[in-house]
Formats: sequence, C-alpha cells, structure tokens
Amino acid sequence: MDFTSFFFVFLPDMDLFNTEGDGLKNWLSKDGTVNYYGKLFSLREADGYLDILLHTIAWKNDEALIFGKHILTKRKVAWYGDDNFEYTYSNRTKRALAWTKGLLELKVIVEEKTGEKFNSCLLNLYHSGEEGMAWHSDGEKDLKENGAIASLSFGAERKFAFKHKRSKTTCSLILEHGSLLVMKGTTQRHWLHRLPPTKKVLKPRVNLTFRTIVSQSPTS
Repeated sequence: MDFTSFFFVFLPDMDLFNTEGDGLKNWLSKDGTVNYYGKLFSLREADGYLDILLHTIAWKNDEALIFGKHILTKRKVAWYGDDNFEYTYSNRTKRALAWTKGLLELKVIVEEKTGEKFNSCLLNLYHSGEEGMAWHSDGEKDLKENGAIASLSFGAERKFAFKHKRSKTTCSLILEHGSLLVMKGTTQRHWLHRLPPTKKVLKPRVNLTFRTIVSQSPTS
C-alpha cells in the first residue's frame, strides 16, 4: 500500500482543521495535543543519524514484569539523561546513561524546533515490523505532569495510532524517516498510543522519545 506523508484515519466527528497558535495541526479531537512536524532532516542526514544510533547506543533487550512473570522482549531499549536518573515502567527500573555526542546533537535540534526543554531520552529499536508496542500511555510518576514528549523516528516508516481512553475515538498517522512528533498537554491522561506490528515492514526503526524527569534527586 502506498502511504502519503500525512496518511490518517479519523472518525467523522473529528475536527480536521484544529490548529495550534504556531500553525501546526492538532491531530487529537480533544483532551490533549499532538503535533506532527514531518521530516526534519534530508535523506542523507537521516540515514547518517540512523547509522550512528544503531552503532553507538548501548542497546539492551527490554524487560517487563507482567503478572509476576519476567518478560524479555525482542525490542531493544536504552535510557540516557542529564543526570543518573532512574525511570520505572512495566515494573522495571532503569538508570540513565550519560548522553552520547549524537544524542546531544539531536536533543538540541528537537529543543530548538519545539521550544521545549528535555533532560532525558528513552530509545527503542524495532528490528522489523513484527516488533511493536501495545496500547499504553506515558504517565509514569517520574515524568513532568502534562509535559511534552518529543518523538524522533529514524528508519522504516511505521503507523502510529491513538485511542481516547473514554470515547474510544481513534486516529493514526505514518511516522517518516527523520520525522518529529510531539505529544503534550493532557494527552497522556486521556489518550493511549501504540505502534501496531506489521509483517509488511522488514527494515529496522529507531525511535527516540525526549522527556522531562522531575521530583527526583540525581543518584550516585
């Protein structure tokens, strides 16, 4: 199937022209804000950053404790930050590594583009379309309440979906190679999001989610 840069699926009651003060469309109908900036990099630049991320990040298989059972995923993750932050999700705690040169470059680019400030980044490596993420929201207590989460994508184009927790309204878009998406406001409180698996995608994808950790003293 041939997807366009702004492929979307909306229910009829959604406002297709809901825009923010900066001219960016809000992809959500209510209760939050999601802005898609599209590609920030040329193909050559995006390919370069993908190669850097694949070979310089300390990737590890993700772990989760679900109903008392220890799960090790095929998807790999990494956690970096300004300080030695601890971050807990899926009942597992991770400690942030020091920024790499490449990550700091991307952090500056994202902050300049969005006007937001971030102190940490959670990275995911999906080896193919068969690896994805189930419905969830990023509402961990360590994160800044209603803070922005900036999502950079490199590699294979993948569908990214949202579902309202109460009304079950859904929408989705395709995240392009070298593109930026930002979730902010009350998005995490009212909406779930996921990366649906697909057998049609054979190439890897790296996703960086820049976040803000609060109410936590640096660990030694």
